[in-house]
Amino acid sequence: MKSLFLMLVVAMPVFATESAADRFNALPENEKQALREKLAAFKKLPAEEQTRLRENLQRFRAMPPEEQRRVRENLRTFMALPEKDKEQLRERYREWRQLDSEKREKLRTQFRSWLRENPERREQLRENLQRWRSMDEKQREELRERLRERRR
Repeated sequence: MKSLFLMLVVAMPVFATESAADRFNALPENEKQALREKLAAFKKLPAEEQTRLRENLQRFRAMPPEEQRRVRENLRTFMALPEKDKEQLRERYREWRQLDSEKREKLRTQFRSWLRENPERREQLRENLQRWRSMDEKQREELRERLRERRR
């Protein structure tokens, strides 16, 4: 939550109201310093990146509360991953974004259909995901190696 709050404040070009300034002044000094550092880093970003972050913030604020909770939970889960897994997810996301919208929608539809037609596989997928999340990095690497061996 703290990192989300930092992201929200950093994306604001200035404190628009006195209440925002009051909230900032009420923060402990270490949090103020962290915000200053985030703001400095934000200002160093290219203008396009700053614009993209502001647009993301606007989209987030426009989401219903349940969707905001889901986004926060996904962010917490992502931040808890080892750096290697984060980079793999970033790469897969870049690949996903390079697909045209029709192809992405077709893949979403196929996946939803597969889930509906295979309820036992859906449960197995859920269990496997929970098991994966509970593993440490060494266990994950061992599992990856076993899967590579199985594919050969």
